[in-house]
Amino acid sequence: MKQPRVLGLFAKWPRPAAVKTRLGGPPGWGAAVARAFLLDALQRLSALAARRIVVYAPADAAPAFAEVAGGRFELAPQCDGDLGQRMRAFFEQQLATGAEAIVAVGTDSPTLPLEYVESAFRALESGEADVVLGPALDGGYYLIGCGPRLPPAFDGIAWGGATVLAETVARLGPGWRLALLPPWYDVDEPRDWAMLRGHLAALRRAGLVPGVPHTEALETPPGA
Repeated sequence: MKQPRVLGLFAKWPRPAAVKTRLGGPPGWGAAVARAFLLDALQRLSALAARRIVVYAPADAAPAFAEVAGGRFELAPQCDGDLGQRMRAFFEQQLATGAEAIVAVGTDSPTLPLEYVESAFRALESGEADVVLGPALDGGYYLIGCGPRLPPAFDGIAWGGATVLAETVARLGPGWRLALLPPWYDVDEPRDWAMLRGHLAALRRAGLVPGVPHTEALETPPGA
């Protein structure tokens, strides 16, 4: 049975010293942030009409992910390898099921507008684009999507660096039509956290509800 629209949320279980280590702060701070981001992402993205899948790691975290997903998402383990290999495997698996529009995001952009994700699906479903990218301010991307064929976008990339977006675009030959979403920010380092806190405060001051209650509830500890 075809699954026309698939949304993959790539997530790592928030264990201390295993996630968000670049944020610094006291022991357990990075894990607390990662958990808040995960819970808010699950809540926000569950509003999207799609076959929703948490693409999780590590493999032994399946029960924990099942508990927080609460039936709103299916679960699929990430394969071994670098980020490109893991994403390629996910896209290949979904294409094999007959998916016609596949979008993948992570948990590092807690305030990402849902309209951007919808725009990605629309660009793919309308035939406007074969590939959609959401540029991140750190030089990578916060979203990647494709139609019913796998793009050459996952191999030979220096993952984690400032050239990920540029390298990905360079690998798309002339036969691939690309759609771009507006730039957005990831939260990986202390200055990103400061920007996020400022953004949340500005949203509240403007009378807008950020929609990330777990993230808002966190208080920056001394030294973070």
